[in-house]
Amino acid sequence: MKLGATLFALLTGAAALGAQQSVYIEDLTWPEVQRAIAAGKTSAIIYTGSTEQNGPHMAIGKHNFIARWVAGSIAIKLGDALVYPVLPFAITGDLSKKTGHMRFPGSVSFDPETFQRAVHDIAVSAADAGFKRIFLMGDHGGGQAELATVATELDAQWKPRGVRVFFVSDLYAKEKQQAKAYLTSHGFPANDVHAGLDDTSELMALDGQHR
Repeated sequence: MKLGATLFALLTGAAALGAQQSVYIEDLTWPEVQRAIAAGKTSAIIYTGSTEQNGPHMAIGKHNFIARWVAGSIAIKLGDALVYPVLPFAITGDLSKKTGHMRFPGSVSFDPETFQRAVHDIAVSAADAGFKRIFLMGDHGGGQAELATVATELDAQWKPRGVRVFFVSDLYAKEKQQAKAYLTSHGFPANDVHAGLDDTSELMALDGQHR
């Protein structure tokens, strides 16, 4: 019994240590999040993805896979940030008219108001939790303006309370510029095609099991 209790304590401690080391809020318990904020992890990353067709060669969850990895990498480099679960839906087309990505089975679309409200409520939740800097960013083109609107409105409201909200536009716009420059310099077509060379390369880099 004593050995069993000791083993249980070791396993429980190891599991807790592993969870505490994660930068992803979904991996943590609420007391771990509370302690992390108290210890200085006062930046929250809210990254939106998308569930949409990516041609016949690429998984529908492309944006979500990339967003989760990038957000985690940013949090680790910052050292003071935690990552909220990726919002897996974006503005991808008209639901009734079946425009854009909604022409293809499996795609999901929010209308602009729903998307903006969802991001707004996640950001409010982060502020209520005690985060002092909230970063909004998106891996999908649709919704960039809405992210900027939410950040501007909430930052104006909360700045007097010591809470700042930022829209990180470079994560989408500058990445496109850098990808185009890289493709051009290596003699590849540089047109920004959906699920083209840059998107495919990013997902292949993350998909280690198929290397």
